[in-house]
Amino acid sequence: MIDPKEPLEQQVERQAKIIEALIQRASREHDIGGSAYSLFQSAIALQGEVWEKTRDLEQALDTLGRASNQLKIAEFAREQTERNLIDALDAMEGGFALFTNGKLEICNDQFKALAPDISGLVVPGLGFDDYFATLGRSVDVVPGTATSNGISSTGAFGKAGTSAIENRTHPSVLGLRNDRWFQITHKRNSDNKIVLLSTEITSVVRQSRLEKDRLIDEQAIFLQGAFDNMTQGVCTFSPEGTLLINNERFRELLRLPFSLVRKRTSFNQIFEFIVKHKTLESVSPGEELESWVAMVRAGEGLERKVRHVSGEILNLRVHSLPDQGFIMNVMDITAETQTTELLEQRVSERTLELTQANERLRRQNEEQGLIDEQLRLAKEEAEEAVSSKTKFFAAASHDLLQPINAAKLLISTMSEAAQDTPLSDTVQRLGRSFNSIESLLHALLDISRLDSTGTEMSMSAFGLGDVLRSVQEDHAQLAEEKGIRLDIVPSSIWVRSDQRYLRRSVQNLVVNAIQYTQKGRILVGCRRRGNTVVLEVWDTGIGISKKDQQRIFSEFTRVSTESTGYGMGLGLSIVDRACRRLGHSVSIRSKPGVGSVFSITLPVVPPMERDAIMKDDGDDDVLAAMDLIVLIVENNPDVLFATMRKVESWGGSVLTATSTQEALDQVREIGMAPDIILADYQLDGADNGIKTILALRAETGVDIPAIMITASPEDALVKDSEAHQFTVLTKPVKLSRLRPLIDWKTRRSETS
Repeated sequence: MIDPKEPLEQQVERQAKIIEALIQRASREHDIGGSAYSLFQSAIALQGEVWEKTRDLEQALDTLGRASNQLKIAEFAREQTERNLIDALDAMEGGFALFTNGKLEICNDQFKALAPDISGLVVPGLGFDDYFATLGRSVDVVPGTATSNGISSTGAFGKAGTSAIENRTHPSVLGLRNDRWFQITHKRNSDNKIVLLSTEITSVVRQSRLEKDRLIDEQAIFLQGAFDNMTQGVCTFSPEGTLLINNERFRELLRLPFSLVRKRTSFNQIFEFIVKHKTLESVSPGEELESWVAMVRAGEGLERKVRHVSGEILNLRVHSLPDQGFIMNVMDITAETQTTELLEQRVSERTLELTQANERLRRQNEEQGLIDEQLRLAKEEAEEAVSSKTKFFAAASHDLLQPINAAKLLISTMSEAAQDTPLSDTVQRLGRSFNSIESLLHALLDISRLDSTGTEMSMSAFGLGDVLRSVQEDHAQLAEEKGIRLDIVPSSIWVRSDQRYLRRSVQNLVVNAIQYTQKGRILVGCRRRGNTVVLEVWDTGIGISKKDQQRIFSEFTRVSTESTGYGMGLGLSIVDRACRRLGHSVSIRSKPGVGSVFSITLPVVPPMERDAIMKDDGDDDVLAAMDLIVLIVENNPDVLFATMRKVESWGGSVLTATSTQEALDQVREIGMAPDIILADYQLDGADNGIKTILALRAETGVDIPAIMITASPEDALVKDSEAHQFTVLTKPVKLSRLRPLIDWKTRRSETS
């Protein structure tokens, strides 16, 4: 019934009407009911409602009073804020103006006084663009001094203010009369409000102007000082060709009078002075000044090297400037020119010397070429001679070792037959003579092979124990004959080397020790040193002096005549050559009268899996009668006869053949495979022992044990021996190795 949004006066009036209506209703009910009690109840209820309405009315009147007081306070605060804003705007040093929706709302006196002649037009409601248009028509604004800051009406006031003033800009700096300057800046407070501030910057502009003038003056002084202290002459000319600035060096170099180096002097006057007085030799009267100027103005520049009449050489350069003027540089290049001429002269002289030296070198090279060709031919001849020598020794080795092998086998047979007879000593001496011949022949062959560039070392891993055992077997008897004790310390160390040449080197060291030791003992053993092992041969011989310790490794060198052997001084030379080819170091320690120690240092390798190696273990059955069928294949009749007799003396049954075909015929005749094959490698024609062994095994179907006896180098058959499982022995055969080897290979065949 009462709308809270209505004014308080209307709410009070409406409540009074409601109360009056309620009283009238109560009166009517009293008249109609006629009951005193009901009238009393109605009066009581009506009175309660009146009290409630009265209380609500009092509260509403109280609220209305408080709101009225607050409105009065707010109005007073607004009026006070407006007065404070006006006072603040008037107290500002710069101008201030507020535009709302593109219209001036408020501004201070300083903003109006920016241009006094239009101050009466700066009133509220003035448009933003209209203000700047009016400002532009002011007589106080100096034309051409306004600079734009890009303030545009577009976007400053929204769409409402942009219908007629699209993309318009307004000045940010204004120049006024009496050299006064103002900066106008704007600040956007909201979408429809913008503030313009005008600040006087006259002092800043004047200070900046003074600073600019000062800097220009300082630069001019600095530039003039730099010009005056330059080693080259500099002069600048205006677009009209008149002198602007120059230094003293310019006048000195060109020898110009003072009257021609003053400001406003034309370039034409200077040029005419030079031509008239002929101060520059290369500038002739026929040269046109216009051509010089045209070249400079075309941007080509100009450079001339001229000689002054005083003898100085000058370099003239003329370049254009951005303002169409030009600058001339004059440099004294006398010293540089003289230096260049001197260098050119020296270069010419040096070139002549080098040409002559080159000619001499060319002749020397031609002579050297002839010498090199002669050396090449001599080298080819030497290599051919060495190759021929090697081939000769290789052929001679086979031809010589064959009869020696036969002789040794026959001597061995004779020695057994002549035992306990007067011929026993003669046979032994004969055997030692053949042993010496064999040693000397092997030494010569070894030297020949080691000197040959084509000789390759067969490097492999093997146990030192086998080498030491072989040395002991071969030389124990020789040491025993001299009454010397030969001790070999067993070793299980494995090394990497050429087994043949290493064994030959150790044998030579032992033989050398036996030859030069009259009494005592010889000890051969190894010392482990990290990844290497040192094989040492000790003796108690005559010893070697310091001066002879290097000489003994040369061929045919013997340090003493006390030796009772038949050596020719080749053993140590072979040791040195072989070890150098193998990469093993050889050393010696010796003291005259006490003895010597020869050492060979070898690389140690891990032991490898291998078949058991035959060795003479001294069992009685090795020396027992040989109950074997032995097939001997040899094309030399004497060697074949000697080998047959020796094997028969051991108790073996012998079949002989001179070729593979004869061997096959022998086997077919007996109808069974032999127990072992002893075959020479080189047979007649293209036939050889390998073919024989393979043919016999194929014929019988049995893997017959075989020993290859050859005068060829042992290492030449290493691959074939491994591939076809036969053992190689070199001629002349050592019987101390042949007999146990036959027994070992046949026993091994029986157990396999």
